[in-house]
Amino acid sequence: MSKYLKLLTAVLFVGVFAAACAQDNKMAAKAAPAEKDIVVTAVEAGKFNTLVAAVKAADLVETLQSPGPFTVFAPTDAAFDKLPAGTVEDLLKPENKAKLVEILTYHVVSGVVPASAVVGKKVDADSVQGSKIMIDGMDGVVLNGSAKVVTADVIASNGVIHVIDTVILPPAN
Repeated sequence: MSKYLKLLTAVLFVGVFAAACAQDNKMAAKAAPAEKDIVVTAVEAGKFNTLVAAVKAADLVETLQSPGPFTVFAPTDAAFDKLPAGTVEDLLKPENKAKLVEILTYHVVSGVVPASAVVGKKVDADSVQGSKIMIDGMDGVVLNGSAKVVTADVIASNGVIHVIDTVILPPAN
């Protein structure tokens, strides 16, 4: 009988040990940093084609692939489609590069701002462009009263992406 008790104890020990190791691996996977930068993450998502084209036209790819860290409020292709007809095409022209850079850098905050930092609060964030972004986290997360964060905390190796449903524009000078 003691032979069977020892065998049962050994089997239970191995089972508990294996379960503990599996849990540790899950936690390590969650805690492990992302391997892809903001640009690669956006390209691979497949719903930021317009944003990626704009980042390339503005020569901001290298910047958004640097160590950062950055928080990017990334408008989807559908968000760009909400702009008046011809707006995107006009902004992508070389002669409008400065305006494009201004708009794109208004969607970026230096440092990592996770959703948990703004939920239940109203805060202003300083964009890389220089103007403030009003963030209302009282009922969901809304930027400047119009752009809703539809997916938060997409982790990249050099920051975080929050997917938004509307392009935000910097205040007029």
